[in-house]
Amino acid sequence: MSARSERLFVYGTLKRGEPNHHLLQSCPYQGEAVMPGLLLYDLGPFPMAVAGEGEVRGELYALRRAELRGTDRLEGYPRLYDRWLRALADGRQAWVYVGRAHQVRHSPLLSDGIWRGRANPEGRPR
Repeated sequence: MSARSERLFVYGTLKRGEPNHHLLQSCPYQGEAVMPGLLLYDLGPFPMAVAGEGEVRGELYALRRAELRGTDRLEGYPRLYDRWLRALADGRQAWVYVGRAHQVRHSPLLSDGIWRGRANPEGRPR
C-alpha cells in the first residue's frame, strides 16, 4: 500500500487558492472531481455539504493518514462534520466531510454544487 493511500475530496476552504489549502499543499493534487448524492450550502466563510439529491464539484488529493488527521482537526470532525468514504462520479472512492441537514437550514443552497470561495466571492474565474 502506498504511503499516500487515502483520497480526500474537498469543496471549500481546502481548495487551491483558499485560506486552508496550506494543509494540502504537499499532497498530490489528483484533479477536479464530482461527488454525487450531496447538496452544497454557503455558510458564509465556508460551505457545507449534506446528503441530498445533487452533486458537489471540488478537488481530489492523495494523502497519508496523518495528513487526514490534520484535516479532521480543521473540519471539527466528528463534532462539526462527519467524514464519509463515498464514491465519486467516476467510481473512485474518497473521503469527504459532510454536515447535517439542521446545520444548513438557514443557509442558501449552491444549486450548481460549486463554492466559489472567500478568495473569489464574485464567482469570476481565477
